[in-house]
Amino acid sequence: MLLRMSSLFLRTLRDDPADAEVPSHKLLVRAGYVRRVAPGIYSWLPLGKIVLENIARVVREEMNRMGAQEVLFPALLPREYYEATGRWTEYGDTLFRLHDRKGADYLLGPTHEELFTDMVKGEYSSYKDYPVTLYQIQTKYRDEARPRAGILRGREFLMKDSYSFDLDDDGLKRSYEQHREAYIRTFDRLGIRYKIVFATSGAMGGSASEEFLAPTPTGEDTFVACHACGYAANAEAVTTPAPAARPLDGLPAQRVMDTPGTPTIESLVSYVNEHHGLSITAADTLKNVVVKVSTPGSDVVETVVIGVPGDREVDFKRLEAALAPGEPAIFEADDFAANPGLVRGYIGPQVLRELGIRYLVDPRVVTGTAWVTGANEPGKHAADVVAGRDFEPDGTIEAAEVRAGDPCPRCGSALSIDRGIEIGHIFQLGRKYADAAGLDALGPDGKPVRVTMGSYGIGVSRAVAVIAEQAHDELGLVWPREVAPADVHIVGTGKDRQVEAALELAAELESRGLRVLVDDRPQVSPGVKFKDAELLGLPTIVVIGRGLAQGVIELRDRVSGEKREIPLAEAADQIVAACGS
Repeated sequence: MLLRMSSLFLRTLRDDPADAEVPSHKLLVRAGYVRRVAPGIYSWLPLGKIVLENIARVVREEMNRMGAQEVLFPALLPREYYEATGRWTEYGDTLFRLHDRKGADYLLGPTHEELFTDMVKGEYSSYKDYPVTLYQIQTKYRDEARPRAGILRGREFLMKDSYSFDLDDDGLKRSYEQHREAYIRTFDRLGIRYKIVFATSGAMGGSASEEFLAPTPTGEDTFVACHACGYAANAEAVTTPAPAARPLDGLPAQRVMDTPGTPTIESLVSYVNEHHGLSITAADTLKNVVVKVSTPGSDVVETVVIGVPGDREVDFKRLEAALAPGEPAIFEADDFAANPGLVRGYIGPQVLRELGIRYLVDPRVVTGTAWVTGANEPGKHAADVVAGRDFEPDGTIEAAEVRAGDPCPRCGSALSIDRGIEIGHIFQLGRKYADAAGLDALGPDGKPVRVTMGSYGIGVSRAVAVIAEQAHDELGLVWPREVAPADVHIVGTGKDRQVEAALELAAELESRGLRVLVDDRPQVSPGVKFKDAELLGLPTIVVIGRGLAQGVIELRDRVSGEKREIPLAEAADQIVAACGS
């Protein structure tokens, strides 16, 4: 494949776009790979389209290698499929909803579990047909509230989603492991650094779930890792080791204290230590956060109080994951006015059961632990409020922020914290969607067997941005060869002879199987051509300049930065060798 910059539809930019926040957004726009159409919606220019297709090709090859079969569903979908599983309402405002001219409800597909399930139900009926794995690479649509970071979080994106169908749980586990191995091969080939972490399933449902995260400082996901035992988990999926329960005998009775002017945990700790003779830290206080939880498709809004140690904030992403499909929102002034039993700033758990309010606590709040917390009166707190004696939680919840140094739930060693971008997610869905669709196979005994499913996704367009985030320097992009728009970027500088030699070498390299981009633009200075070559980021750069008169040209490795002169007569052989062909 030969691309000539004199005719290539490409304009590079010297300045970052005004709305760009992360390196991938800046560089992909500046290098002419993508262009913004609207918030979260981008067009792909020729070089960007090649990179996108290269990633899709690798994904497709590895899915086919594991025995999956490719299909393609429409993006425009009727409401009834999602109504049957409850996700027409569960997805809430995330769905793009529309009506046809007859008033029927449709949506733009955010994901296709329902359609895959219905297709298999319509085509297969016997146990002899299973197992089967189907996949597609197709555009998805989600009405993100805050599309950002270019193509990293868009409202339209290309995704590979696959689904396994098995007759029993052992088969599902095998399909899950096959996908896991295929994902490892895929991301290795794409040159992405990644971490496999435990994850939650969210609105997808299901049990076992893992994410493939690409570590980068600009990532939206927080994950923890234990360097002692290898445990890793998305922050939403981290479990807190609970201490052992303590005996209740002999504990002092709770006592109410005047605590005026203590709107924060810090001010409370300072006041009670100074005025009430205590010696506590924020970790000895019990913070109670009130949320209202709505359920998609229902008018019912439940008041829930979340109890966490006072030295921790409530992590709203963890809270949302724990309460899904319920959607929590913080109590506002009007909500407190409608619930006079909840004294804002002085809420304690002692009265919550009486008020009929569900109380969920951090796993550290175990029977026998004593806390300083609200006394449910303005300007008053209580000390020695004991769990299991003075209040009974309705359950535990993983909602407190996770910190570096927290104990690993597997081995107890200190956890580290990093940020990453989700590039893949695998779920053992089980029978949620099969139950909704009535997907059965007739077993060998003539009795129906309910099929069990797995769901597996890779963000194909997101992978373009992830690679750009991980593979760039101060000069521009540095594409791995597998995904680069070409193997070699030949820069012909100077007068006609250099450009002519560049085109001759390009033709020779193309005939030997390399993908070549040649800068044959007339009346463009060498400096501009060099900057564009560095910005575009192809793995091998060849410069044909003044040395041509002595029969030498320059070979540059974009990854290592190494430069060396090579004889023109040996150039094709050496370039092919440098490209690993």
